[in-house]
Amino acid sequence: MSTEDFIFEAGLDEAGRGPLAGPVSAACVILPPDFPLDILNDSKKLSEKKREAAEKIIKEKACYGLAFVEHDEIDRINILNASMKAMSLAFDEMMKKLPAWCEAHSLDFDAKKISAIVDGNKCPELPCPVRCEVKGDAKFPCIMAASIIAKTARDRLMLEYDKLYPEYGYAGHKGYPTAAHRKICREKGPSPIQRLSFKY
Repeated sequence: MSTEDFIFEAGLDEAGRGPLAGPVSAACVILPPDFPLDILNDSKKLSEKKREAAEKIIKEKACYGLAFVEHDEIDRINILNASMKAMSLAFDEMMKKLPAWCEAHSLDFDAKKISAIVDGNKCPELPCPVRCEVKGDAKFPCIMAASIIAKTARDRLMLEYDKLYPEYGYAGHKGYPTAAHRKICREKGPSPIQRLSFKY
């Protein structure tokens, strides 16, 4: 297949804008022409088991990049800018893999043929045409795939943080502002991965 037949559309999405702790993650995904689209959906609408099963297939078949921006940088530059930075970094990571991925899939690599589509109403600065789509994670398979990669990666990281700081319950709420999370922060003070610019 040549690039004339294949659309190099990179989907981007983030996970973790709302939590009070931990990083924000972002992923960028280009799906191959033979990808099983029926396994995809907005990551929030999939069960954990289905997300992890889809994640495995995405990583096996797609070209993807993943990036994190940590809690302390979120405090410095704000969550919107951190989300944009994470998406830009994820795009860069995807681009590093793309030439070899194209060769493996018998696709003609041409960076000038790449465009990007981002979930939401704000777009990061990327070295290619980019457009925003509100609720894009419910409409576009490449964004659905990015949503799945970003969420599963962040959830997995928060489970590791739960082992380090078990009293904060990160395995349960993943850092989101639940009543229990707010309560423990008020009682014990912020954890080492708390976003101090967020009210808790």
